Amino acid sequence: MTQTIAPTAPAPQFDNRHSSELYTFAGKDVPWLMKLWAEQTPDKTFLVWEPKEGVSQSWSYRQFWEAANKVACGLLAKGVKKGDKLLIHAENCPEMMIAWYASSIVGSVAVTTNTRCVGDELTYFAEHSGAVGCITQPKFIKELAANAKSIGWFVVTDDNSGEAPAAEEKNHGFPAFATLTTHGDMAPARTPEPMLPVGIQYTSGTTSRPKAVVHTHANALWGGRSGAQNLQMDSDDVYIVFLPCFHVNAQSWSFWTMMWVGGTVVLQPKFSSSKFWEISMKHKVTRASMIPFCFKAIAMQEIPEHHYKTWSTGIKMHMVEMRWNVKTFATWGMTETVTHATRSDLLQDSPDMNIGVPSPGYEFAIMDPETGKYCEPGVNGDLWVRGTRGVQMFFEYYKNPEAMAKSFTADGWFKTGDTARLGTDGYFYFADRDKDILKVGGENVSARQVEETIHGILGMGVLDELAVVAQKHDMLDEVPVVFAIKSQWTMLSEDEIRQQILDGCARDLADFKRPRKVYFVEEMPKAALDKVAKNKLREMADELADQEKAAGK
Repeated sequence: MTQTIAPTAPAPQFDNRHSSELYTFAGKDVPWLMKLWAEQTPDKTFLVWEPKEGVSQSWSYRQFWEAANKVACGLLAKGVKKGDKLLIHAENCPEMMIAWYASSIVGSVAVTTNTRCVGDELTYFAEHSGAVGCITQPKFIKELAANAKSIGWFVVTDDNSGEAPAAEEKNHGFPAFATLTTHGDMAPARTPEPMLPVGIQYTSGTTSRPKAVVHTHANALWGGRSGAQNLQMDSDDVYIVFLPCFHVNAQSWSFWTMMWVGGTVVLQPKFSSSKFWEISMKHKVTRASMIPFCFKAIAMQEIPEHHYKTWSTGIKMHMVEMRWNVKTFATWGMTETVTHATRSDLLQDSPDMNIGVPSPGYEFAIMDPETGKYCEPGVNGDLWVRGTRGVQMFFEYYKNPEAMAKSFTADGWFKTGDTARLGTDGYFYFADRDKDILKVGGENVSARQVEETIHGILGMGVLDELAVVAQKHDMLDEVPVVFAIKSQWTMLSEDEIRQQILDGCARDLADFKRPRKVYFVEEMPKAALDKVAKNKLREMADELADQEKAAGK
């Protein structure tokens, strides 16, 4: 008898050509995988915690399964039920990961949010998600309690990712995370539902508000299986994680892949150039996801005889391979694609700067934005990708049917907002991202959100026009800067306007979203339909950066 899987959310409105994929993980979910390894390799190390301060800790698969179940019992005692949203607002730490997997046992949805967000951003996360409770750290509880008032309860970890809290952070008056572990040892088993939502991550887009990307249990299992196959991983692999676990890279590329193969994760609070090789050698680390900042930070260090097999780098980087004797794994992906949508062929070399070829399970198209037709090889166009929603692709944008309608075509193609080309050599190459998306030290920033924040800070009549664009940066690759035309009617000086913008953004925006400079101009370069030509402004911003660097500013 054929088993039918009933989705727990509205079915896609388009003809899903890959509907057979929905059966791939029938009868399986994240707790199924955790329990599998807890029973088959109970003493194998799953998680190692390497804090900045203090001693390291480790959890075997059995210990991690037991720890997650204890917290799951605590969540149930607080009234959390299947489908409820649980906000997890924390930097990398064991409690964050145990809570995420505990939520999967309950059947609730873990909403992991960027800890650099402040004020109104936190209000939005709490109210939009409808989270019933929140797990956080001492350094964030004051800001959360003041801004996330729709949340029913908070629990707080003892420390800040291994660092002792400051004196003013200790007396917050909220229950400790440990109180979740006192309500039982093993949560009641649920019937696995592969299409049940398991997590939400907020991702910056061209809209002013971040979109809530919903991942299912099947997404998590697919991310683990596909990622492990792409990188040819096995249970002997050790993946070091220092990128934020509230992003898909650390969560899917690292944690989900290692759990799929029964491997080991070494978790750090954040990247540490001084400890990179020390920790890598201590645990015989074989895999890492690296961003350009990491290479710059370790560029001058002596290279030991390491155990690394691959570094996931986004693009093929032969200079990195020659410098550190590690194969680079070229890949492109985004929160919406769950894992690597493209991959390198690890058995043969490929051209520099390519992002690989489509991973099994994904279809790619390069589309001409003017004609709506496929681009020929060698021609840049809009990058579209297709897979099964809830398996290869995210399930939906939570509470955002408008974004769903705008992002998907009638036959299931997802419009990524990126520009790419298929090379005549058969490899894909990244050309550019949407002009309103900045990449600041690995974080996506919506230019529109920053622009709307500035409008709110200044009010009417101060500026005639403004635009936020990327300016190149030695360590972060790029940072936001503002170009503005001062209104002739305002009594404020340019310096006063500049200070109001910088002060207001420091109050209302996460630090990586805050403009570094405000430039006043007489007029804006314009493109078709009188739109601001942001490509020209980016060129101007880079020229100004060069001039300021030469002048020692």
